[in-house]
Amino acid sequence: MSKNHGYTYNVNKLMLEFPYYVNEYIQSKRVVPLSDASIYEYCLDFRKYLQWLIDSNITHHIQIKEITLQELENVTKRELEDFVLHERLRLESKCGENTHTSALNRTIAAIKSLYNYLCEQTEDENGNTYITRNVSRLIHIRKKSETLHYRAAQLEGKLFLGDETRTFLEFVEHDYEKSISNRARTSFKKNKERDLAILSLFLSSGLRCAELVGVNLDDLNLETNTVRVMRKEGKRDVVPIARFSHKYIYSYYETRSNMNIDVQALFVTDYNQRFRKISNASINKMVAKYSEAYKVRVTPHTLRHTFATRLYNVSRSQVLVSNQLGHSSTKPTELYTHIVSAEAKDALEKL
Repeated sequence: MSKNHGYTYNVNKLMLEFPYYVNEYIQSKRVVPLSDASIYEYCLDFRKYLQWLIDSNITHHIQIKEITLQELENVTKRELEDFVLHERLRLESKCGENTHTSALNRTIAAIKSLYNYLCEQTEDENGNTYITRNVSRLIHIRKKSETLHYRAAQLEGKLFLGDETRTFLEFVEHDYEKSISNRARTSFKKNKERDLAILSLFLSSGLRCAELVGVNLDDLNLETNTVRVMRKEGKRDVVPIARFSHKYIYSYYETRSNMNIDVQALFVTDYNQRFRKISNASINKMVAKYSEAYKVRVTPHTLRHTFATRLYNVSRSQVLVSNQLGHSSTKPTELYTHIVSAEAKDALEKL
């Protein structure tokens, strides 16, 4: 695999722009370990925040690398609120008023994590932490103001429940290419087995996109029907998978074995005749393309919701669904009880 690709490379590249104390933060998270995918997302938020300090004349420096600890510590509550407002307005104009909350919360969480590290987990030559004032504690993350009924209603029509999971995969396998141009068909056939394996793994396991991207060849064991993954916060897990994905994965294995690939990642892409681990962005585009052609444009996370709803529908166990999805409690799985209730209501209407 080329060293010029992947999250590790991108994180290392960003570290060249950052002050030493941000790089120490990154190194500490690698020790945990936090996945490089998560670290990369945090790095993008750090760069955004530090560049804003320059653009707003809060620091007199012109390069991010030159911003001092004292300048970071002296940021006022009002200045940090200005940044959050600036970011909220930017996201609203880009994503719409009702879809920006998660992205903004992630940015705030990243900044809080950096300040917490500098205030609590660092040590200078005198045994003191790098800074003592933590302005980020004065900024709070806004919780989504949505009920579970509302979230369930938003997902209505976007989940491939019941036989639709099977028919969606069969559509991609047999019918999708009939509706595209000859040029698009060539690209489709090149990646058909890989794409079907990815879709089936999402729908048979409920993995997050970043978790699936991080799966290596030796992580997937079809004899035990399990896959090893790295969850959020660097937690390792072994996740069961449903058997219906086997035929698609075996087909991809056969295709992959005939290529000269020296990459450990299970799912790869051909980039200028060099193989590398597939990216989150590529998978998001791929899922959107096939799902829109089939019924409605969705994301990998919607496929995760599809799997979780189907699992709850047959098990009626929030604990089982919670463990499968890697949640630390059963509270997030309450959503699927509402979706199943809506599904039952729809079924009754058809009687």
